[in-house]
Amino acid sequence: MIRIFSLYLFCAFIMSCNAQTSEINSEVKTKENMSKAILASGCFWGTEYFLKRVDGVLSTQVGYTGGFVENPTYEQVCSKRTGHYEASEIIFDIEKTNFEKILRVFFETHDPTQKNGQGPDIGPQYKSAIFYFNESQKKTAEDLIQILEAKGLSIATEVLPAAVFYSAESYHQDYYDRKGGVPYCHGYRILFYLKKIKFLKQLFVENSFCTSILASVKSVFSWGNEYLKFQY
Repeated sequence: MIRIFSLYLFCAFIMSCNAQTSEINSEVKTKENMSKAILASGCFWGTEYFLKRVDGVLSTQVGYTGGFVENPTYEQVCSKRTGHYEASEIIFDIEKTNFEKILRVFFETHDPTQKNGQGPDIGPQYKSAIFYFNESQKKTAEDLIQILEAKGLSIATEVLPAAVFYSAESYHQDYYDRKGGVPYCHGYRILFYLKKIKFLKQLFVENSFCTSILASVKSVFSWGNEYLKFQY
């Protein structure tokens, strides 16, 4: 039952990436209709794993940012003496998605209330942070945090100006897609109110296994709300 419920959650995540409605209108265009985001939410393997699956994301890479050491190594960052965060750089097509939608996935795939780490990974390099490139991105981040705090969450995510991003070693890139498995300190939970059942139905039509269990989706979500402490 737990495995089936986990599948429900992953399906919900995929559809929410593609179909979330906007509460905030904030987007900045570039010459090539592309934009960039840098986000930190614990181990960068998990951050990249979820964000690269957002429809409209063109590329991702993991690396280090926010610190004072140039060209840091993984070992240096793990020493907690560089000031750097483990982060993911996301390049996305603004005709297919926007910064707000990416931030919603960011917030819903880690615990933004945890301080000084994420899951079992403790330390300043694992803190939750949004690195903004302009005032529009900053406002979008602050507005979403305000929405979550209005739901009773105490958000620990920092909103910081973008700094130099140093790409991490090659063995960290696309880690789970190369090695298999799923993130150990990231997961999906609903934080923003959306018509998830409609989105799930669209996905289930494309998946024979999901179709076979569509009838029980509503009942699963009724107890899932309590199980995952969904915030509405």
